[in-house]
Amino acid sequence: MTLHIGVQLPVNSARGYADDVDIARVARHAEEVGLESVWTGDHLSAGFPVLDSSLVLATAAVATRRIRVGYGVMLPALRPRAWAAKQIGTLQHLSGGRVLLGVGVGSGAGEEWAAAGVSPTERGRRTDRFLQALPGLLAGRPTALTDAPQGAQVTLTPRVPMPEVWIGGGAEAALRRTVAHGRGWLAAMKTPGQLAQGAARLAGLAAEGGVPAPRTGILVFTRVSERAGTDAAAEIAGYLATAYGIDRERAAALALGGGPRQVAERLREYADAGAGTIVLVPFGADTRQQYDLFAQVRSLLLDEGVAAR
Repeated sequence: MTLHIGVQLPVNSARGYADDVDIARVARHAEEVGLESVWTGDHLSAGFPVLDSSLVLATAAVATRRIRVGYGVMLPALRPRAWAAKQIGTLQHLSGGRVLLGVGVGSGAGEEWAAAGVSPTERGRRTDRFLQALPGLLAGRPTALTDAPQGAQVTLTPRVPMPEVWIGGGAEAALRRTVAHGRGWLAAMKTPGQLAQGAARLAGLAAEGGVPAPRTGILVFTRVSERAGTDAAAEIAGYLATAYGIDRERAAALALGGGPRQVAERLREYADAGAGTIVLVPFGADTRQQYDLFAQVRSLLLDEGVAAR
């Protein structure tokens, strides 16, 4: 099988943010070492500094030539639908069609929903309406916005190709949304066994709807060390337990750490569980070094016939 290895950019996460991060340089380095995509999360406001996801990805796109740029994931419910589509269309245009559009509903917690004038209880409905309208908006067709005043419609130009849509989340609603609107399901915080269960459920829902089964992807907190036998996995597990309020046993099962071969073996478990896309979230401040080591992991998988461009 082919396995697409992407990486999270060091912004928009409590562990990754640095005031002096050079996004262009980091994205260019990811491309130079042979990784296949760079991603960023999306918030209006959080418990740590955040940058606008579209501007982050635009910076990465301008600094690179081939690497794909991904929202991992965008929260379109925080925005008016037409403006969200305009951001995506502009990025698709400027990047030459390299956008990977991860879409999620978010947790509904925090001040950002009130600040955006959106009730958290409406985020699922708003996300579905956005996904329904997006193809027409990006194709430059007059598109009615049914919840806009007087049933307004808008035509966006320039026309751009529809990007790949990846739906985030682990609930049944997210899987159904993936079948309805997505090319793939982008999971997070799941063991290989849990991912396999979700992929099987996704395939079942697709069969019920008479459509091809979407692809499966996963975001994984990872730290690769120069040599095996380090305590990197334990460090990540401690962070996950504290930051996400999960028990230590589950956190240990989710954490990936160790030497390149150790991490490659763990990633192979995700590939065997059905993941065709893996986004590695670097743990630590040495992002460029981690990208170098991630590329070594990718090469190990490639040598064994698991990963391919």
